[in-house]
Parts: sequence; C-alpha cells; structure tokens
Amino acid sequence: MRFMQDYDRRAAVLYAHQWAFGRNPAFYDYEKIGGDCTNFASQCVFAGAGIMNFLPTYGWYYIDANQKSPSWTGVEYFYDFLTRGQPSVGPVGRPCALEEIRPGDVIQLSFKGEGYQHTPVVVAARPPFRPEDILVAAHSYDADNRVLSSYEYRLIRPIQILGVNRP
Repeated sequence: MRFMQDYDRRAAVLYAHQWAFGRNPAFYDYEKIGGDCTNFASQCVFAGAGIMNFLPTYGWYYIDANQKSPSWTGVEYFYDFLTRGQPSVGPVGRPCALEEIRPGDVIQLSFKGEGYQHTPVVVAARPPFRPEDILVAAHSYDADNRVLSSYEYRLIRPIQILGVNRP
C-alpha cells in the first residue's frame, strides 16, 4: 500500500458545486429514507480521492443502492472510516480545529447536542475560519455556498482530509 497520496480538493469542490442541487444518476438518492447528506459527502470525497475501500465490514464503498458500506451513507460510520487508526485503502481524515478546515474537507453537525446528524462539504473557507467565513454544499436541505453559521447546530465536528491511501 502506498500511503498518503494527494487528495484532489479541487475535484471534490467541483463535484459538490455540480451536484448540490441535483442528483448524480450513478448514485441512489436516500433523501426520502433518512437523508442524502452523507451519501453526497461521500460522493464529493470520492471525487477527490478516486478510490473506494471494499472491505466488507470496515470499508467505504458504493456499488448500488443495496450494495454499499454503512460508512458511505451513515454520519457516524463515515466519521469512523475517515478517522480509522489502521491503514487501509481510501481517504484518510482527522478531527481538526475549525481554523484548519479547507475546501474539500467535511464538517459534521449535531442539531440536538447528541450524536451528529448532518455532513456538509466545505466549498470555500477564508481566514479567520469562523462559521461565518466557511461556505458549504449539502444534500438534505440542498445547498451550495451556504454559510456554515446559517445552520442552527449545537455541536460541530470538522474533519480534515489528510490524503489517500492507495494499494
């Protein structure tokens, strides 16, 4: 395995802009069955990473609506995959301070203060990197260039994508 190849942030952001208000027909739309935000975030990160991880239990992949990993569409599972401790194929992330967030990264929001329910993708960020300085794209409340501070959340979990492990 070749560790930490570059993550194409530009490709992730371009994908986010292209599909923020639409649905890529290559992926199922989970909007009516729990939400599509993490599916959309996974698609964006995949656009920047270019590789999936097909491990049955701990992978991150999408084949079709019925053949996907929990981490592809589940907020907490997506976090667990990105921040995994064991090296495996695919994008690698880490929790970070909001000041470290960059376009192509993701932010998870907790609306109730218990668990996280939403995964927008960062499309723009400028110093000093406060919520009002960060723009996101998302599904489930479709948005593009939405100011992060416009969400009513209790907890925030920024995740910086460090790179991509390749076979």
